[in-house]
Amino acid sequence: MIREAMSRFGHENLGFFWLMGEPLLLTVGVMVMWTAVGNTHGGAVDVIPFALSSYSLLTLWRHIVGRSVHAMRQNSSLIFHAHIRFLDILIARALLETIGVFAAFLIAYAPLALLGRVPVIHDPLALCGGWLLGAWFAFGFGLVLAGLTELSEAADRFVAPVMYITLPLTGAFYMVEWLPTTMHDIVLWSPLVHAFEMFRSGLFPPEYGMKWSAPYIAVCAFVLTAIGMPLVHYAQTHVEYS
Repeated sequence: MIREAMSRFGHENLGFFWLMGEPLLLTVGVMVMWTAVGNTHGGAVDVIPFALSSYSLLTLWRHIVGRSVHAMRQNSSLIFHAHIRFLDILIARALLETIGVFAAFLIAYAPLALLGRVPVIHDPLALCGGWLLGAWFAFGFGLVLAGLTELSEAADRFVAPVMYITLPLTGAFYMVEWLPTTMHDIVLWSPLVHAFEMFRSGLFPPEYGMKWSAPYIAVCAFVLTAIGMPLVHYAQTHVEYS
């Protein structure tokens, strides 16, 4: 993981700051933009904590998935080191994003909490659980993409469109409670919606009525991981070593 961080952020200038600084700047920028548009989002929910919780987890999802595409060929030179496998590289990348983006969330949250602009964390266990389960699901999805993009050049071209098309299925821009009742069962098929709702349930008090199931996210993440690991193992035989 340290090797991955150094290769990505470098040894000089801001270096490791960008591990937290990059997602922090993006999150703060989105919060400022959303606040300029309006003071509330979805009625009683203040836009600042909503934007902070939404964009932090959305950044985690996009970064883990995005860093998985062609990750094997980009790091093929590391395989010549003893005891390093492609799976180790993918795990290191996912852990780096999980820790870095969560640190950015906490750095943004702390001063806002002191200023009274965000609520006090209601349930730290749900907050951390939603974050970790969301990261696991993103990692499992990333494993599948890592394998597919090594096996087919065409797969790479579908990643960006699919990520944009599926944005409404992430739950980043709404709470399930805001939607018509007929839509609840539809959006709750998405494991990411459960992860966002679980993460927010740790931040917001219970009267907001978050709807989530930790076992559902875990099962979906496990299935993707179970598919992705053998796919990565098979795809590594097709990697062109540099």
